[in-house]
Amino acid sequence: QVQLVESGGGLVHPGGSLSLSCAASGFTISSYHMAWYRQAPGKQRELVAHITNFGSTNNADSVKGRFTISRDNANNTVYLQMNSLKPEDTAVYYCNRPVRYWGQGTQVTVSS
Repeated sequence: QVQLVESGGGLVHPGGSLSLSCAASGFTISSYHMAWYRQAPGKQRELVAHITNFGSTNNADSVKGRFTISRDNANNTVYLQMNSLKPEDTAVYYCNRPVRYWGQGTQVTVSS
């Protein structure tokens, strides 16, 4: 069965970095598009970054130049490298295999 398990969240100061991981099982990520979403308190879930099965990537305007999505097919893992973090990046971050499969989420808090 399809499983997505995120890790790597935590508390970081503004300007800091975090790297999120999404370990996939039950399928091979190289055959699918994968994505990271986030949901802040009181807000709708929003797309952060997307990677196609060919490796093309696309980021939300709010994170362009700061976040990078990538994947390691050998380890069946998707990553989200987040640099220059801002307080407004605070949210629960979710790994997604479009459209129906979601991880449990990992909390990212950016605060001084």
